[in-house]
Amino acid sequence: MKKVSISSKPTGKPQSPNADAWVRARGGPHTEAMKRLTIDVSLGLHARIKSQCALHNEQMADVIRDMLEKRFRA
Repeated sequence: MKKVSISSKPTGKPQSPNADAWVRARGGPHTEAMKRLTIDVSLGLHARIKSQCALHNEQMADVIRDMLEKRFRA
């Protein structure tokens, strides 16, 4: 039978930051604080958005953010 040694509990913090911290750390052209928005879309729509963004070398979030800004101007 194989023997497995049990080591002490890790002392450091986890290496991966939480999602909100990651969004804040991205920076970019946004001067306001960011808030995460989650929506459900059909698989077909998601595939169309993703493929068009890939063809134009764009990030999906940036394209959708731009669309929302145009629709909901300040």
